[in-house]
Amino acid sequence: MIPDLPPSEISITPLIKGSEFSNWKSLNDTIMGGASSANCRSTDKGLFLEGNLIEEGGGFVSCRSPVFEKPLNLSNYAGLILDVEGDGRTLKFAIACEKKPLSLSNFLKADIRWVASIPTKENGVSRIKIPFKDLEPARRAKPVRLPLSFDPTCIIRFQVLHSK
Repeated sequence: MIPDLPPSEISITPLIKGSEFSNWKSLNDTIMGGASSANCRSTDKGLFLEGNLIEEGGGFVSCRSPVFEKPLNLSNYAGLILDVEGDGRTLKFAIACEKKPLSLSNFLKADIRWVASIPTKENGVSRIKIPFKDLEPARRAKPVRLPLSFDPTCIIRFQVLHSK
């Protein structure tokens, strides 16, 4: 996590590591008629996603966390830092938030996800900084063009995606 007020030295607080990914599950485009398939599993190093992405009829594979019993409040931080081995692919990282009364997002048919692109290096680990201020609202992978702002006090799920 990125501290809200950057000190002269950045301190990284692990939010999820190693075996803590064991309850993450795959979610692929087959839920919408696609043919992609992937599985995710927990390793000593973290989350591992492998599979086949088929662009026709959907085109996404992903892993997502379980819904957190109690929403995470990350308001003391300015964002997240991910260490990703992506072999040069651009992945997406999505955050789901608990709906709050009187929120504009309650009037949309599907839930909002707050999304950031994650470009990775061809080889090795890419350290990706995702400032909360850079997250974009999306609904079913389409940008939402409404005046919405990300609220770091009500995070209920994380998701890593690879799509066409």
